[in-house]
Amino acid sequence: MIEEAFIQVYTKFKLHFYKSLFEKIQQRETSLTTVETYCIEIIHAMGKPTIGEFASFIQISSPNAAYKVNSLIKKGYVRKVQSEDDKREYHLEVTDKYFDYYNMNAVYVRKVTERMRERFSKEELEVLDKVLSVMSTELMPEVKI
Repeated sequence: MIEEAFIQVYTKFKLHFYKSLFEKIQQRETSLTTVETYCIEIIHAMGKPTIGEFASFIQISSPNAAYKVNSLIKKGYVRKVQSEDDKREYHLEVTDKYFDYYNMNAVYVRKVTERMRERFSKEELEVLDKVLSVMSTELMPEVKI
């Protein structure tokens, strides 16, 4: 029962993202390939990774990751920012161009959470928040971000 409900919610979030992505493609507002779109979503989700961290996470070579990142930089979706602590290190961060065109998940998540606030009591939301926090921190160790 819970597995089926979880799969249904996860699938609806994925489908909404894919639908929004294809709408952008149909409107010719995109200059990214599908792989580049996934890469930029990963970079954003990882929260300013280095190229090495990004490469390690998606399990590709550092040169391959650098090639993908450089393409995203040239297209204006990612920038390298020098580390304050170690001047030899650069972190990747998404640009406003990314937020303007590709941060479709965040908009939909806000819409769904607003609906949740209207539908559920404060106590129910606190339980849900606790369950989701435990899922993220304890039950999904394979995905470290």
